[in-house]
Amino acid sequence: MLHTPSWSWPTLHDAQRSVLLEVLMHGSRSRAELAHRTGMSRASLSRLSRDLVDLGFVTEGEAQARPGRGRPSETLRVRADAAQFAGFKLTGDALYAAVVDLSATVIDTVEHPLPSREIDDVVDLIGRVLEEMKPAHPRISAVGVCLAGDVVGAEGHRRIVGSHFLGWENVPLADLVRARTGLATEIGNDVQSLTAAHHWFGAGKGASSLALIGLGAGIGAGLVVGDEPIRGAHGHPGKVGHLRVSDSGPTCDRGHVGCVSAFVTIPAVERALEGLPFEEILRRASEGDEECSVVVGAALRALGVVIANLVSIVDIEKVIITGEGLPIAAASPGLLNAAVAEALDPAAEAPPIDLHPFQFADYAWAAAVSAVRLVL
Repeated sequence: MLHTPSWSWPTLHDAQRSVLLEVLMHGSRSRAELAHRTGMSRASLSRLSRDLVDLGFVTEGEAQARPGRGRPSETLRVRADAAQFAGFKLTGDALYAAVVDLSATVIDTVEHPLPSREIDDVVDLIGRVLEEMKPAHPRISAVGVCLAGDVVGAEGHRRIVGSHFLGWENVPLADLVRARTGLATEIGNDVQSLTAAHHWFGAGKGASSLALIGLGAGIGAGLVVGDEPIRGAHGHPGKVGHLRVSDSGPTCDRGHVGCVSAFVTIPAVERALEGLPFEEILRRASEGDEECSVVVGAALRALGVVIANLVSIVDIEKVIITGEGLPIAAASPGLLNAAVAEALDPAAEAPPIDLHPFQFADYAWAAAVSAVRLVL
């Protein structure tokens, strides 16, 4: 077991969290701006600012002159080094870990193979990795874990309903990790966690509604509506992989004919031209190879159907596509946009599509951000 930490995240009341979150998400703010944005009186805002300065979460910067008469208003900015958060991404055979500071900037990453897929072994590995990281990052305040699977339950007590890659069902993972580490722990589906992280700190910052599509060995989507991530009634929103694209064509690994997963995932692209790896298919398509171009075109049309359905149903501001399969979307943005337009409801407006660079540690970053969201 981990030793009791010498520093822990303090209990903040709602008004303190509101001010800290405002500065965290929107950058340096004057007290006058914060009073206006939060609806607090100047006196209350000054008191809360002093509280956050005393706690070490913010610092006071240069005073900003205000229009008209009156004293200049001091600015507040977050102290990024005030706290750290650990995030873990689990696959079927590896653990990716990241530590972020209070501004959600990654300051450390490590990778370990899983000793086994047994739940106790995985939880113990998370604990041991955290123990190894603590000396360099003594202000780790909370833990996040994400994986491919369905997650339900109350915040901080979520459990894994099922994870195909790990072979888990009904695992109270948040409680198990918290018991092992002594730290508040949040659990999430990997694509849903990545969506929420990009909403606060990444490519979706500033948008009140967005969709993120994670494309790789499978395809999944996360949604934010009204600044709130959509979790669904049963812990598995964004199941877009088996939307029907055509009544004929290839079958997916579940035996469905003509669904999205039968066209657009990395395994589907490789199955279409057996013997050729994913990267080679894309390369040949870019050089005009007819067979490869047909496969890539079919994948882009399927992806366009996914985007059009999400936009038509939710009327989102922005779409982010990321993941190991991102090169599919990048193969022909023009063809992708045309596919979206063809499938889109005539009354709907196509939002901008952000093809966001990806590395696998992004999921560990997203898990760490879920820990930030847990305490705030």
